[in-house]
Amino acid sequence: MATTTEGAETGGLEFHPMDQFIVSPLFGESGSVAWYTITNATFWMALAVLATFALLVLGSARRSVVPGRMQSVAELAYGFIHKMVEDICGKEGLKFFPYIMTLFMFIVMANFLGLIPTAFTPTSHFSVTVVLALAVFITVTVVGFVKNGAAFLSLFWVSSAPLALRPVLAIIELISYFVRPVSHSIRLAGNVMAGHAVIKVFAGFAAIAVISPVSVVAITAMYGLEVLVAFIQAYVFTILTCVYLKDALHPAH
Repeated sequence: MATTTEGAETGGLEFHPMDQFIVSPLFGESGSVAWYTITNATFWMALAVLATFALLVLGSARRSVVPGRMQSVAELAYGFIHKMVEDICGKEGLKFFPYIMTLFMFIVMANFLGLIPTAFTPTSHFSVTVVLALAVFITVTVVGFVKNGAAFLSLFWVSSAPLALRPVLAIIELISYFVRPVSHSIRLAGNVMAGHAVIKVFAGFAAIAVISPVSVVAITAMYGLEVLVAFIQAYVFTILTCVYLKDALHPAH
């Protein structure tokens, strides 16, 4: 996951933890990226989609009474997200289960694939997480107005507060609502990026013989932590999506 080079002029150790997040084309000249260019980001996103398809469709195609490993994992993921949607959004929210399930599986697969050495992690880029967050924000807003009409605006009106404070709270609630996609996207990308950068820093120091054993232990510990983060961040993104959807379905404050 890391590369180190000897500084030609200073003679010191030089490594760049953020180089692993550079989007580059798979073919052609480096740095020449257009909207149609196949890059490392699009390649690993495609792999995340294929891995999700392989697990959920191919892994459970036989529908065995005694499930194998892949079918067991697929059924566990299905039941986990289904229960989350039902518990938070109610029966009415289950119609959005396919979308939420797809969202969770894409993020968790992209996160786990990004832990493969020399891999690229799409969810470490704000350009990816912002699109995911905006899709949730627009979907929730449209659903809120379609289902409730103008009554959806009651989400911003705190009727339980004193009348004099309600306009102030309405402004705060409105700002908080439009900040959702920002916090939603930054939380995912920031945590994934930070973990991968720290691992590369430790990997850079592993080239120094004196502290190499310490670096190896630190990398192992961070890698184990990143396995947890890969799942937890997908879970957090998904559960927040369910919470926002619940507000759209039941906007009464």
